[in-house]
Amino acid sequence: MPSEIADYALLSNCRTAALVSRDGAIDWLCLPRYDSASVFGALLGDDAHGSWQLRPDEPDAVAERHYDGDTFTLVTRWTTPGGVAEVHDALTIAPHTVAVVERIDLVRRLVGVSGSVAFTHRLRMRPDYARALPWVRQRGTRAEPELVAIAGPDSLVLRGAKFEPEDHSHRAQVTVAAGEMHDTVLTWHPSHREPPRRLDVAAALDRTRTWWTEWADRIDVREVHRAEVVRSLLILRALTHRDTGGIIAAATTSLPEQFGGARNWDYRFVWLRDAALTLEALVAHGFLQAADHWRSWLLRAIAGDPSQMQIVYGIGGERDLLERELESLPGYRGSAPVRIGNGAALQYQADVIGEVLVALHAARDAGLAESAFSWPLERALLGHATARFDEPDRGIWEIRGEPHMFTHSRALVWAAFDRGVRAVREHGLAGPVEEWERMRDRTRAEIDARGVAPGGWFTQFYGSTEVDASLLLLPAVGFCAPDDPRMLATVAEIERTLVVDGLVHRYRTDTGVDGLGGDENPFLACSLWLAEQYARSGRVADARAMVDRVCALANDVGMFSEEYDVAGRRQAGNTPQALSHLALVRAADAVHAAGGRG
Repeated sequence: MPSEIADYALLSNCRTAALVSRDGAIDWLCLPRYDSASVFGALLGDDAHGSWQLRPDEPDAVAERHYDGDTFTLVTRWTTPGGVAEVHDALTIAPHTVAVVERIDLVRRLVGVSGSVAFTHRLRMRPDYARALPWVRQRGTRAEPELVAIAGPDSLVLRGAKFEPEDHSHRAQVTVAAGEMHDTVLTWHPSHREPPRRLDVAAALDRTRTWWTEWADRIDVREVHRAEVVRSLLILRALTHRDTGGIIAAATTSLPEQFGGARNWDYRFVWLRDAALTLEALVAHGFLQAADHWRSWLLRAIAGDPSQMQIVYGIGGERDLLERELESLPGYRGSAPVRIGNGAALQYQADVIGEVLVALHAARDAGLAESAFSWPLERALLGHATARFDEPDRGIWEIRGEPHMFTHSRALVWAAFDRGVRAVREHGLAGPVEEWERMRDRTRAEIDARGVAPGGWFTQFYGSTEVDASLLLLPAVGFCAPDDPRMLATVAEIERTLVVDGLVHRYRTDTGVDGLGGDENPFLACSLWLAEQYARSGRVADARAMVDRVCALANDVGMFSEEYDVAGRRQAGNTPQALSHLALVRAADAVHAAGGRG
């Protein structure tokens, strides 16, 4: 059975990611990209679906872990009666960006600290989401053993420890004494090519540490929750593909929003909304180059006709994200189905253009120069927003029920036209500014007339009196002031209907608006949006208290998933979740701007 979601730590080389449990098991690894098929899939099943555990033989060994500074090298220190030793796990950073990835290296280094500790590697390789049993053979020499596994297009080479077969799995035993080191490296490469040369582990680990540390040193940090903000920004970078610039929503698929339920989705893709919000957080902390890289990705993904724009793409801009269910993986602790692909790619979500233009305008304000195609793309997106102006949509939460005129979506339509106007008025770019001003003003008048309940709060959608946590973002995009009476009334209604045990739900699922069965847990990003709104409207003590409350729900290495199960006191949903981490950055920034104390 997989560990609790909060028991996993992230490894990343900005091309793919792995999850390592407190017990030393790598239970999730997709190769060579975040969205590739899994090689280790025990996270969504058990050991039979692929896992690589490395831990002491002593059953009562005690583990403590941390990252090596501002990196994603995980250090797990094991204390046993006979000694102390560490496991250093890392997906190493390659020297350069590349057109085609030819190798991925995962290092597991044993370091003896005191006494002597015996470790056992337990390895089950199950490529293609556990649908393939690889052909495995021994190579190398006694001094330099190699285990080679091939399944279709993928090949894995293990070097270092001497693995022996054991009932469709492999086992290796290594003992380290004080001052000793022992490295085992798993290398992925295309199976039609010869295995790449042995990794220079010391050089690769040094290069990886330097790469992450130099990136973190460039963070423009504030003092409010400094450590949590830095780790969150690092996680956002860890979810950004180094070569393409695509920013994924999370490193996993199908971790349940409700345990035992069917709200299980694949988040290993690039949602324009999530990526745009991530971009804003990175730009706000000094990473303008990230905006340029993602803007280039956006140009390639949307390409010719914005009317064919999707709200989510593959990491390289792929459009075909056919959603389907896997029978080979039973689901996290039985939470089925396991899905790959995402049907949201076929939805119309009116807010997305606004999110993109808001982010690109923030980058423009920060000094990002226009490229030959960037402003023409933005103009084309505004044309698309005009053409579909009167259409209802599926909203920020990608409902699978009937479309509506969601107030948040309409406010983002307003923001899209507003940023177009500002690009012309403030930056001297060319465009039909009078038309955009008319569309902007028309949208505002529509929301004022149809998006406010008799009680004075903004509504989830036109004709409803329900609220939605996404409404907390209206001041953030400039639609209204944080202390607008309608906004304060919205906050009061959210507190009355959506706040449970101090955390915020996205909306009330029992209204049936999303077209799905079952329920879900409080959404961590929404709780942090409320903290941001508190800070911007003068409730700084409440803002700080909410940020403190959410930060206390991070795991021991600073990771948030999507939701939090209050009754079960456990993280829920896909992890690490970009939206949760970027919302923490925004909330902490808002508290800092408000003076930090109530």
